[in-house]
Amino acid sequence: MHYNWNWGIFWQDSPDGVHTYMDTLLEGLKWTIALSVSAWIMALIIGTIVGTIRTMPNKWAVRIANGYVELFRNIPLLVQMFLWYYVMPELVPAGLGDWIKALPNASFITAFLALGFFTSSRVAVQVSAGINALPRGQKLAGTALGLTLPQTYRYVLLPMSFRIIVPALTNEFAAIIKNSSVALTIGLVELTAATYSMREFTFQTFESLTGATVIYIIISGLALLFARFVEKKIAIPGFITSGSASAGGH
Repeated sequence: MHYNWNWGIFWQDSPDGVHTYMDTLLEGLKWTIALSVSAWIMALIIGTIVGTIRTMPNKWAVRIANGYVELFRNIPLLVQMFLWYYVMPELVPAGLGDWIKALPNASFITAFLALGFFTSSRVAVQVSAGINALPRGQKLAGTALGLTLPQTYRYVLLPMSFRIIVPALTNEFAAIIKNSSVALTIGLVELTAATYSMREFTFQTFESLTGATVIYIIISGLALLFARFVEKKIAIPGFITSGSASAGGH
């Protein structure tokens, strides 16, 4: 079987007659970036809270936080996407469920929640690992200064732990960009879905997938370069334990 290569396909008109296939890919890229960034913000906030609770002296709070981590980290992301999209609207009151189904961006909101909760459980592990990596004297010093436990976490432990786990968080941010592609299974036309659409209309499989691969490499590379820059700026000599922190998240 002879394959007809056509690298000019990206600049040909798509079926709508208005945009080119490159425009279609770039539109998918916009949704990928919007989903990744919004889900990352959610994951960072919730993950920080849950990760902090995992290191507190209250045993019941620790058990609840650990249960949260085990629940969202051990259920495959694809399954969570389906649960949020198909099952959750059926579990809430009928009026609310119908409203959720009628939302114009229901697939984006669903993917945002699923990806945010899934990644937050991984961030929580990184945060707790960073706090536990600090010398015990850090916490005692905060107490000796008259700080309350919340103040000790806010002003002493969390700032130090975040500077330790930046390399691990860098890996998680790169992962969330790649994981966003799972959203195509619930109808979000992000970059991977746009690529599949282009392939189905043109039958130019290799060109479509190559274009998407190059775009993923570029955005992931830029994100990693920025993260490496931040790492160097905030690094604390003798406290970089990216290997151990990263291991805790996998």
